[in-house]
Amino acid sequence: MFLSQALRHKNPFWMYLLGSFVVIIFTIIGQLPMGFFMTKDLILAAGGDPMAALRSLNKNLQLVLLLIPFVFGFLGLILVVKKLHDRSMLSITTARAKLDWNRFFSAFFLWGGLTVALVLGDYFFNPDSYQWNFEPKAFALLVVISIALIPIQTSLEEYVFRGYLMQGFATYFKSRGLALFMTSAFFGSLHIFNPEVEQLGYGILVYYIGTGFFLGILTLMDEGLELALGFHAANNLFTALLVTSSWTAFQTESLFIDISEPSLGAEIFLSLGLLFPLFLWFMAKRYHWSNWKNKLFDRL
Repeated sequence: MFLSQALRHKNPFWMYLLGSFVVIIFTIIGQLPMGFFMTKDLILAAGGDPMAALRSLNKNLQLVLLLIPFVFGFLGLILVVKKLHDRSMLSITTARAKLDWNRFFSAFFLWGGLTVALVLGDYFFNPDSYQWNFEPKAFALLVVISIALIPIQTSLEEYVFRGYLMQGFATYFKSRGLALFMTSAFFGSLHIFNPEVEQLGYGILVYYIGTGFFLGILTLMDEGLELALGFHAANNLFTALLVTSSWTAFQTESLFIDISEPSLGAEIFLSLGLLFPLFLWFMAKRYHWSNWKNKLFDRL
C-alpha cells in the first residue's frame, strides 16, 4: 500500500531525479551560513584544512552550522513534492489516513531508552574509556539545538530515502526488493564522506548500508515511515546528548567523550547482528506484521 500510493500519480522517474537535484541545491544553499563563519583567515590558521577550521569553532555553533543545510533541504523536499509532483507530504509518509504519532514515539522511546542503557552500561563497565564532559550552560544549549534541529536532519534522510526515492524506484522498477536495495545502497554510500570512514576504513559502510536495509524493512513492513522516523531521531538525538568523540561527524557538548579506540567489528555485530533484528522482532509482534516475503520482494 505504501509504495503503490505512488502509482496513483503520473510522476515519471525523471521527476524523482529532478526533485533529488532540487533538494541537493537547497541543501547546498543551506551551507552558506557556514561560509560566513569559515573565513579565509580561519582556514589559513587551520593549515588550509576547512574541516579543521570548522572544528576550531564552538561545538554548539558547529552543530548548528552542520544541521542548517538539512532544514533547507527539507524545505526543498516539501516544495518538490507539492509543486513538482502535485502530491501531499502524507503520501510519501504513510499509507495510513494520517501520521501515526503513537508509532513514532513507540520507536523513539524504545530505541532512545536502549541507547541510554547501553551508553551508561558501557560507562559502568569501562569507565576508563570515557571522559566526563558536563558543562551546564553548554549542555543546556546543546539540548535546545538538538531537539530543534536533529529531528529535521533525521526526518529529511528518512523522507528522501525511505519515502520519496523508495516510491520513485518502486514505480520505475515495479519491484519492492529493488527499491529496498537501491535506497539502502545509496543511503549507506553517501556516508562515505563522514569522518568515521577515515578513522575506521570503508568497512564502516557495511554498517551504514545495513542500517539502510533495516530502516527500509521497517518502512515496508509497517507501510509507513513512522517507525523509521522515530528510530532515526532517537538514535541521533540521544547519541548527540550522551557521547561524542574526536572522530565523529557531530562533535558535541555531550555528557561524555569517548576516548577509547573505536571497534568496527563490535559495532557491526551488536547493531546489525543483534539489536536491529530484535527491534524488528518486537515491532513485528506489536503491530502483527505478516506476509514478509510479499511486502519486501513482490512486484508492484
